[in-house]
Amino acid sequence: MLRSNRNLFIVALVALVNMLGYGIIIPILYAYSKKFGLTDFQNGLLFALFSICQFISTPIIGRLSDKYGRRPLLISSIIGTAGSFFLMAYAPNVIFLFLARALDGLTAGNIPVAFAVISDTTKPEDRARAFGIIGAAFSFGFVFGPAIAALTVGFGQTVPFIIAGIITTIAALLAFLYLPETNKHMNEVRHGKLFDLPKLWHTLFDPNVGATFMITLIFMLAFSCAIIYGFQPFTMNILKVTQSQNAMLFTMFGVVGLITQTFLVARVSKKFGIKRAFSSSLIFISISFMIMYFSRTLPAFILASLILAFSNSIAQTLISTILSQEADAKSQGSIMGLNASYQSLGMISGPIIGGAVATIAIPLPFLLGSFFIIICFLLSLRILRPGIKKESAF
Repeated sequence: MLRSNRNLFIVALVALVNMLGYGIIIPILYAYSKKFGLTDFQNGLLFALFSICQFISTPIIGRLSDKYGRRPLLISSIIGTAGSFFLMAYAPNVIFLFLARALDGLTAGNIPVAFAVISDTTKPEDRARAFGIIGAAFSFGFVFGPAIAALTVGFGQTVPFIIAGIITTIAALLAFLYLPETNKHMNEVRHGKLFDLPKLWHTLFDPNVGATFMITLIFMLAFSCAIIYGFQPFTMNILKVTQSQNAMLFTMFGVVGLITQTFLVARVSKKFGIKRAFSSSLIFISISFMIMYFSRTLPAFILASLILAFSNSIAQTLISTILSQEADAKSQGSIMGLNASYQSLGMISGPIIGGAVATIAIPLPFLLGSFFIIICFLLSLRILRPGIKKESAF
């Protein structure tokens, strides 16, 4: 498919280098921001700022790409991401650090545009496979990004950010040189609300998909509270690992996740059933967070990380599968779009809550994350219930 569809090949490369850049900076962002004197709560706001800006920009960039074309929006948003990495590397004070994260979030809407390119250039029957290729590119980027950070941070704290900026600039150059415009329906935009917050609220009570949407929201809140934010303060302040070792822990997490998604999720869900596999994975995630909360040695923490990487990959993969089975065929696009919105809201609130409770005790984000995942488990008992579907709002 990559040989026959050059656009897919270019978008896969763009996705790979995009995630490389993201994977490079995430494992070292906490330690880097501490040199600016940020408290744990302020650090939580820094982590959440990206998701806030992404939540705002994603529908706007998507709408603009429908009106003005995929190519200019994709290129400009990638350039903005590259600029944010360079701004972070050379930030003279904390204001510029926050501006860099805001710029990265505001230009992070390029992923939906990349998906739109795939929809423009592939047949419906080939799209699942094409999206799988993009997903693999993301996974590879998150595996090798932290590894690059681990190998380069010893040369200076700003070096990984500069490398991330260079890599992302290469992605923009690839798109500029080789990606044609794929939108054949420019200026045929249907007008509608960019942000329909009442709909987000009401769909939580939809009889078919409401419980799964609630799981998505709470799950991403828990994950971003405990891992996106809580992971680094704990490893660096409690376990006393170096920035390089911290980045390698993220690499290990990515490798296990990639293996699980590629080889194990289908087998596990087939053997135990989707609902049972999903609910069981939530239990293991909650247990892994509890082990992290109590661990005071690196081997115990690594064991918990391995359990988490395996069970998290199953849970996050099956959420989309469950939603696709709960919704009717004509509503799939709307359902996945709403699911992405709930993910963003969870990733906004999670780091803020994690930063707040970390000011009380650094391990608390793990305990809170475990509690939230138990709520997800209880909600999972309500999904995929047998019987005739009630009328849905979609």
